[in-house]
Amino acid sequence: MNLHRFIAVIKARNIEFFRDKSSLGWNIIFPVLLLVGLSMIFSGDGRALYKIGVLNLAQTQDVFLDTKHIDFIDYQNADTAQLKLSQHSLDLVIDFTHKQYWINSSSPNSYITEKLLSAEHADFEKLEANGTAIRYVDWVLPGVLGMNMMFSCLFGVGYVIVRYRKNAVLKRLKATPLTALEFVSAQLVSRLFIVMFMSIVVYAGCNMFFDFYMLGSYLDLLIVGTLGAFSLITLGLLIASRSKSEELTGGLLNLTSWPMMMLSGVWFSLEGAPKELQYVADALPLTHLVSGARKVITEGATLIDVSYHVTMLMIMSGIFLSLGAYFFSWNTER
Repeated sequence: MNLHRFIAVIKARNIEFFRDKSSLGWNIIFPVLLLVGLSMIFSGDGRALYKIGVLNLAQTQDVFLDTKHIDFIDYQNADTAQLKLSQHSLDLVIDFTHKQYWINSSSPNSYITEKLLSAEHADFEKLEANGTAIRYVDWVLPGVLGMNMMFSCLFGVGYVIVRYRKNAVLKRLKATPLTALEFVSAQLVSRLFIVMFMSIVVYAGCNMFFDFYMLGSYLDLLIVGTLGAFSLITLGLLIASRSKSEELTGGLLNLTSWPMMMLSGVWFSLEGAPKELQYVADALPLTHLVSGARKVITEGATLIDVSYHVTMLMIMSGIFLSLGAYFFSWNTER
């Protein structure tokens, strides 16, 4: 691998991106517009249904659990449930075994669900779990940034490689001493730099206006974001590894991106969702990027705490990169 050729391709790709003013502007404006719009629309709790955490739900039978229009979520650890309650992710936490419940005194939904519970169990002990409120814009921030990274990674790599192949740029590059490893590695590093640079700029800029909630380490957040971006970039490489058709590649990229946008917890929590849906979401790289980043931001999690998401991103990156390198072709249409 020739370092000089490798750096030259990275430099050329970066210059190509930053000279495209429309693409550069869209990468900055799109997530900002989403955050502004969501902060205005969901200025309250941002959920249509009540969510109640129940300690050891699987072993609990009670008539209150048959109440309609309430999602009952199982928790084994009372501290975890109370943390969710203090952050307004839950409206109430109930321990039927010890006949007690916790409320968040600053949450209107907590007040209403307490009244519903008291109608059935007036003898339960009332406790309070107070904490800093998590605005919907704080909760949805990792999802918006992750979604923006997803589109930038997939389409930024997929369309570029297909365009190069369609315009015979790859065919001409093949006649040079540049190897496939050098070209692919340069594309990966270039897009990773661009995506992380734009995400940092957007986050820092929006933070000046929204003052985002942050409990964890910015370094941990950066590592999770980098691993997530790399996984999505390698997925884009795999999709574009052989195709010469922009239409086909666009369809494949949309087929890949839309399920991730809807099932990866970008807009709503997957807690309480059917197990089958959670299994599908667990196979998507965006799920681990968003979940890991959200835990760092809202729960103060460390890399050890999100080790499962980090490991899954690394495994997925290895699989996508290996398959993409194996199927990569300079000029073959498939």
